[in-house]
Amino acid sequence: MKLSLHGVSVWYSNAVTQLRIAHETGFSGLEILPEHLYRYLDNGGSYAAYRDLMAKYSVDITCINALKRIGRHEPEARAELLREAEKICQAAVELRCPVVQIMALTELDHLSAAERDAILLENISAIADIGAPHGIKFQIEVVAFTAFNSLQHALDLIKQSGKDNLGVVVDFWHLHAGGGTTPDEVARMDKDLIYGVHFCDGRAAKPGEAWDEWVQRDYAPGQGDVDIAAWVAAVKATGYDGVWSPELLSPQNWEDDLWDISRHCYEDMNKYIY
Repeated sequence: MKLSLHGVSVWYSNAVTQLRIAHETGFSGLEILPEHLYRYLDNGGSYAAYRDLMAKYSVDITCINALKRIGRHEPEARAELLREAEKICQAAVELRCPVVQIMALTELDHLSAAERDAILLENISAIADIGAPHGIKFQIEVVAFTAFNSLQHALDLIKQSGKDNLGVVVDFWHLHAGGGTTPDEVARMDKDLIYGVHFCDGRAAKPGEAWDEWVQRDYAPGQGDVDIAAWVAAVKATGYDGVWSPELLSPQNWEDDLWDISRHCYEDMNKYIY
């Protein structure tokens, strides 16, 4: 398996620093945020220079996270979505990155289930077709606070699409907080449909509480309500041996030294996984 630092965990940093910190704290991969990557490119950076840094630090880009709001369906909005897909796929090619994450947010929640599924199926199929000629795969993340929040729902759409470059990311917090998936379901999965794992903790929104990831996910591993050991065991039961990434979306922890954040992420993952 491969351990990959998640750009969210070191939110207040830049794309260059993330490579160095990942290397120095034990990671061999980086799951990079497009906003960090594009900011680097917009301010004088280049793909060639970044590839040189990747080689210097022996860190691979394992995933670009993420192409968001994949439920955009009005003609102009959908055209924009597909342009973004082209751009992020080109970035993946330049960085020799095999996987791009895709996710819907709340843009479809007002529609019926049948309407949502039709749009999602059409859009993920179109996105898959954009990446296929380049060998790019797409991991779907189901999001806890949306109507598209269960693992089985994502797997059903993947099957219906018939595309062989669509899979899922097993995100502990989203699956726990969404309430529609159990570790047992993950344990029964085909490991070839798992493209990544997000190792994280937190809690669901309380009754009457608004969903806010910066509140409900503001927990280091072991501090929240997620049964991390059960989710880890479930993933390992599938035989999956790919990329694991710690996603520490935690405003409290973001105020620590960036190097310390990364090292704690690495140590926490090792404690639970090995």
